[in-house]
Amino acid sequence: MRSHHFDQSAVVLTPNQSCDVVALDSGLYEKLDRDYAGFAGHTLIAMHHFTENWPTWERHPKGDEIVCLISGSAEFVVRTTEGEQRMVLDSPGSFVLVPRNTWHTAHIADAATCLFFTPGEGTENTDV
Repeated sequence: MRSHHFDQSAVVLTPNQSCDVVALDSGLYEKLDRDYAGFAGHTLIAMHHFTENWPTWERHPKGDEIVCLISGSAEFVVRTTEGEQRMVLDSPGSFVLVPRNTWHTAHIADAATCLFFTPGEGTENTDV
């Protein structure tokens, strides 16, 4: 057993609830697809730092996503049948639950660091 840091690593939570530590590098998502059967039934736990708005919308058809604010502030925008909803995360520990198959993006005023629990199988992205 050893310590890790989310600045350099992410965690893959497998369908049997075991965890694998994986390096954050440019080939991460290809590795996840290749080594984890298209990421079916897996969840990626990763921390990301943002200094500008997300350039894309994304959605996760296989499960809900949890996004927890670590520092800074972020406004999450989700598309619903009633239109866009906006939720501001502005204190450490605040979080949003993004429902399965819901398009979402984030607006960043200055900077934000968030911890994500993402069901990655079948994730889709489109330009903002």
